[in-house]
Amino acid sequence: MNSDLLRKIIEGALLAAGKPVDIARLENLFDEDERPPRDQIRAAIEEIQADCTGRGFELMQVASGYRFQVSQELSVWVNRLWQEKPKRYSRAMLETLALIAYRQPLTRGDIEAVRGVAVSSDIIKSLQEREWVRIVGHRDVPGKPALYATTKIFLDYFNLKSLEHLPALSEIKDFAELDPALELALAADPVPPSVAANDESPVEEDALFQLSEQEDGVNSNDSSMIEKYFETNMDDHQDSATADE
Repeated sequence: MNSDLLRKIIEGALLAAGKPVDIARLENLFDEDERPPRDQIRAAIEEIQADCTGRGFELMQVASGYRFQVSQELSVWVNRLWQEKPKRYSRAMLETLALIAYRQPLTRGDIEAVRGVAVSSDIIKSLQEREWVRIVGHRDVPGKPALYATTKIFLDYFNLKSLEHLPALSEIKDFAELDPALELALAADPVPPSVAANDESPVEEDALFQLSEQEDGVNSNDSSMIEKYFETNMDDHQDSATADE
């Protein structure tokens, strides 16, 4: 197939899909007798990515495939499309998400044991409704508590190809490292008041410090890094998500 036509087809499909599209789905756009080799599709994608350099948008590969999104450095200006600033998540929400992301699979009891306080049902419900967290099984102990883990949608929101691309706790010094794109998504899909307002009583031991202590090279100065990490990325994420909608 002509390379120019192939690029146009891929660009059109990605724009029309409104969500990440993987190579297999792109292959299915073509009849079997005209289907280009997978290597040719990948080459076309790389050309499109190169053409986006210096533009206001980019072609990003995430866990579920490829998508067009607003360039992350433009989030400060693009955010102004929304009159009201989205409500922020509470520290409890950020800690819960961080613990699940870095130590999955976890039960609700595991999270409570680290945080030192009960985990609100609203927090778990909100994470599940956003499809960032799902039940992946049940622990074989009395009561069969659910085990929670992150999803592909979680990875997509944070511009990650896989969990292996989460930065090591010892490497997180600037929380803008991970996709600064969540605020735009939250403006279009506000945080439920019960979750935003749910600021549980202070924990006796900093849950994030306990988590960071388990990683080599992290010291007490990094005790709140993961909380800030997710908060920063939520502040800026809506431009990439909105580009998908």
